[in-house]
Amino acid sequence: MTKKTIAGGVVHTMPDDLRKALIETPAARAVWEDITPLARNEWICWVTSGKKAETRGIRIKKALSKLKGGMRRPCCWAGCMHRSK
Repeated sequence: MTKKTIAGGVVHTMPDDLRKALIETPAARAVWEDITPLARNEWICWVTSGKKAETRGIRIKKALSKLKGGMRRPCCWAGCMHRSK
């Protein structure tokens, strides 16, 4: 089985659970492929920065919903702490 290619971020690699969710949600994937690598990085960092698996799952669902709605970056979040200033 081959993995479908989903663009990743600048600092973070695409986690398998988010990749799978984007593959299964074409409307969110279309927005994902249209946003900048830095914006994808913000989404990946926001999803993976949750400490609990439950939080991560909730964030993936929220990310899909917000991407489907056209949101290009996570709202009300300080941003990825891993990118250089």
